Amino acid sequence: MRKLEENIFKILMIIASALVVGSFFLIVFTIVKKGLPAMNLDMITKTPERGFYIGKEGGILNVIIGSLYLALGSSLLALLVSLPIVIYINLYLKTGSWLGSVTRLSYDVLFGIPSIVYGAFGFTIMIYFGLKASLLGGIIAVTLLVIPIMIRTMDEVMRTVPKELLDASYTLGATRLETVKILLRQSAVGILTAILLSFGRAIGDAASVMFTAGFSDNITTSLTDPAPTLPLAIFFQLSSPIEEVQARAYASALVLTIIVLLISISARILTKRFSKNKI
Repeated sequence: MRKLEENIFKILMIIASALVVGSFFLIVFTIVKKGLPAMNLDMITKTPERGFYIGKEGGILNVIIGSLYLALGSSLLALLVSLPIVIYINLYLKTGSWLGSVTRLSYDVLFGIPSIVYGAFGFTIMIYFGLKASLLGGIIAVTLLVIPIMIRTMDEVMRTVPKELLDASYTLGATRLETVKILLRQSAVGILTAILLSFGRAIGDAASVMFTAGFSDNITTSLTDPAPTLPLAIFFQLSSPIEEVQARAYASALVLTIIVLLISISARILTKRFSKNKI
């Protein structure tokens, strides 16, 4: 009976794994099949020219740069907010502290809130301060979106650092700041993973930037300029009834997929390198 149960669960796990892997390859195959014919050098080196969205010449350089600006800015800002919080609840608060429990409950709740809610909240903040749709507005909204992701990921990693290691640091006469350095060194791989996960979520989200970042056919050169992004470009192009424009949407999706793939590969390489230097 026990052997039968084991075989049933093994089969279920194999089926689940096959569904996940199969879905991944099906999505990638669809994007490559439909997007590759529309991909050319102009697509990634030129900005949209007049009539681009009705099938004429031009490219998506503006949305590539806008997406990178937005993802980099929001990831950096989220790191500056998240890292002190995680260090405080793991090093300064006692184990089982009510403040730590409430903090963890709060970011767990924030983690599950839909991105469109963050976009609406960011839009409300922009209206209050008199800001227009811009790169700054997009960074604010996306930062709110990725902070729970970054905090949760870093917190889970820092909680795995042996408490005995930190106690030994204090026993040897280390200050709390020196112990923070040890904690960061032991959590370096997790922190890097959190940053890359947040970057990938930031560059691929459309709902939170729809009302906050705006859209433009020009390259963003200022925080107050509208920041076109790849997800919104894909959305607008797929909405067109013109087949050539729809093909460009898949080409844009291919570019976004390649960027995310490069992030994943970089994460693995850097993770292995950091793991070798971990004490």
